[in-house]
Amino acid sequence: MADRLARFHGRWMPEDRAESTYRYLAFELPGGVEGISFTLDYDRGAGVLDLGLFAPFGFRGWSGGVRSSVIVSRGWATPGYLPGELEPGCWSVCLGLYRIPDSGLEYTVEVSRLSASPMVEPGERPPLPERPPRRLLPSLPGRRWLAGDFHTHSVHSDGALEIMDLALVARSRGLDFLAVTDHNTVSHHPYLRELSAYSGVELLPGQELTTDEGHANCFGRTGWIDFRRDADQWLSSVERAGGVLSINHPVDGDLGWRRRTTAVPPLAEVWHSSWDRQSEEPLAWWMRWGCARPIGGSDFHRVGSDKAPGSPTTWIEVADDGILPALRTGRVCVSEGPSGPVVMREGSDVLVIGGEGTWLTSIGGRREPVRSDAARLTAVDGLQLLTDDTGQILALTL
Repeated sequence: MADRLARFHGRWMPEDRAESTYRYLAFELPGGVEGISFTLDYDRGAGVLDLGLFAPFGFRGWSGGVRSSVIVSRGWATPGYLPGELEPGCWSVCLGLYRIPDSGLEYTVEVSRLSASPMVEPGERPPLPERPPRRLLPSLPGRRWLAGDFHTHSVHSDGALEIMDLALVARSRGLDFLAVTDHNTVSHHPYLRELSAYSGVELLPGQELTTDEGHANCFGRTGWIDFRRDADQWLSSVERAGGVLSINHPVDGDLGWRRRTTAVPPLAEVWHSSWDRQSEEPLAWWMRWGCARPIGGSDFHRVGSDKAPGSPTTWIEVADDGILPALRTGRVCVSEGPSGPVVMREGSDVLVIGGEGTWLTSIGGRREPVRSDAARLTAVDGLQLLTDDTGQILALTL
């Protein structure tokens, strides 16, 4: 049973969006409430409204344009939202005015009180799929190479898989780690350690800061980072919390990067699954921007329609202190997949593993044949690229 706490109805116009992207529908929550539900109704064929929730003391969840109905309670919350005590006071349903047609977009939001907190019993854990043999790349003393993906999504935003199922797909691909980077939320973070231990895949806490002017991933246990702020504040907040920030798919059409910054984030997702690898446009962007370290991400959401996790694969040479320190200072390279050829620097040399018959190239014009599956060539300055006979990029390293 539920009883209504508030109802909001109106029409957003393009002028409203120009004035402010985020709009807040405030309602008063009395004490002793076990849970609330809220719904958003509008014509999804005409425009796009994002949906979120803020409590008196801050963030309680975000689902973007994915959901029209949400529950938040003491014991359970819709994925993307944080369960827990519901403090009395002024709460707000947040609407992001993402796409508003010229004629406007009519909407209705209703907020109701739940008489009891719903509980969801955990299901049985699925069996572990067989894992391909780990690939042993030549590493420096006391270090080892790990294969992973820095951009994936679960049901906590617009992905189709539960976190466990996402981890098992990564395991079946032979990945060692996976960053779970759901949009504008950290509701998935509490589950990652336990599921990492079960699956054998290290699940890195992530959050994809998502706006209509660009996306960025933050990695690490940073807590929630406010996506409504400017990009310089993203970077400073992430660094203060001990995390690392990466610009995502910077030349991916209307999802590309158009935000202003005065400081340069340390990472850029130069290799995104959408990249036409015969185009040097992302590399040209990277050279203009000046990010120190290129990484890759599949941006995986669902089986069957997206490229699999590890497409591309980012390789990190790690020591005992783990992946995030290695991202800042260690060796990093990117390949088309976990079993594809790899190119890496070693001092004044470049090692090419599994790349016989390919070409080692650079943006400066170098083009040198790779004549064995474990080739050592002299390095040149800048980005090192491995290409096939058609010019398609197979691997890269800085």
